[in-house]
Amino acid sequence: MYERIEKYIEKLLNNSTPDAPLWNIESIKGGKKPHWNYIDGCMMTALLCAGEITEEKKYFDFAEKFIDYYVKEDGSILGYSMDKYNLDDINEGRVLFDLYKKTGKEKYKKAIFLLREQLKNQPRTNTGNFWHKQIYPNQIWLDGLYMAQVFYVRFQKEFGEKDYSDTVSQYKNVRRYMYDTNKKLYYHGMDCSRAAFWADKNTGCSKNFWLRAMGWFCVSLIDNIDYLDDENAKAELKAIFSETIEGVSQYVDKETGMFRQVIDQGGREGNYLETSGSSMIAYSMMKGARLGVIDKKYSDFGKKTFDGICQKYLTVSDEGDLNLGGICLVAGLGPEDNRRRDGSYEYYISEPIVENDAKGVAPFLLCYTEVKRIN
Repeated sequence: MYERIEKYIEKLLNNSTPDAPLWNIESIKGGKKPHWNYIDGCMMTALLCAGEITEEKKYFDFAEKFIDYYVKEDGSILGYSMDKYNLDDINEGRVLFDLYKKTGKEKYKKAIFLLREQLKNQPRTNTGNFWHKQIYPNQIWLDGLYMAQVFYVRFQKEFGEKDYSDTVSQYKNVRRYMYDTNKKLYYHGMDCSRAAFWADKNTGCSKNFWLRAMGWFCVSLIDNIDYLDDENAKAELKAIFSETIEGVSQYVDKETGMFRQVIDQGGREGNYLETSGSSMIAYSMMKGARLGVIDKKYSDFGKKTFDGICQKYLTVSDEGDLNLGGICLVAGLGPEDNRRRDGSYEYYISEPIVENDAKGVAPFLLCYTEVKRIN
């Protein structure tokens, strides 16, 4: 099946344009106008990584053309509003560093500084962590560590600030307040004001351990460990990462190597093996082992997970097309006027399961690049 993965990615690229990417199902189904968003950002990150490992120029060219559509000459970004203070909108900015480095286009640098300005003004919780979004006051979500901190670290490194203490502090706060020492897992979110309807009135944490949130967290850690050039900061994140991987690994499905939508609930009715979070954890394991951050055994562990995804969810249609299934479309906590999103087990298993969405395809492709490094 491996040899067909690149053809599958090529199919997605050939049928996508910057204003209508095939992998952004939320935008397609929602009839949204083209706008800067984290889903496309995940895909562009994966394509740049694929281009690096395969040395195929088409991946960089596609990503550059795609981002070029959104970033204007003055550095403004189509569909981006700073006043939403949405950490998701920072994520796509991480590809701007690579594009600027390779093309020298000043507009990419201007866009980088625009997004950096958002982080300077981003509201913070009483712990010092970024609010996830303006519409989620006082809330920390695991997703947000991936969305903002990798960009933040790259900016610090590449534009001379080189003070990673804020990033390290935000991770340590998440470890302090959102980690369950018995389950050895992290809760999806925390409301530091304890006011949200989904938050525990004592801890502020949400009710459950959502797989993709754990996946975002793992990827954010290993990607930042890779970029950091400060050994003390790197050591702090390595400790959190090692503990996190050890904790999540105990919940693996022995047969497939995958993980379930609500990680710790085993084969409970409706608790399906999910592609996006499994891919993120597999990528983190393989990359962590490759970088020497965790034991080499996790390279085989991650590869088994990747193979399990291929066997279970990478299917061939009657027309011979590959499709990647088992992807949770979206899950979140609130806001106040959306009480269905309450963090319950029933909520997480009720969200739509889709094919070919970038939240699954992008980490799957990142896994594939790590497999290629092994081979």
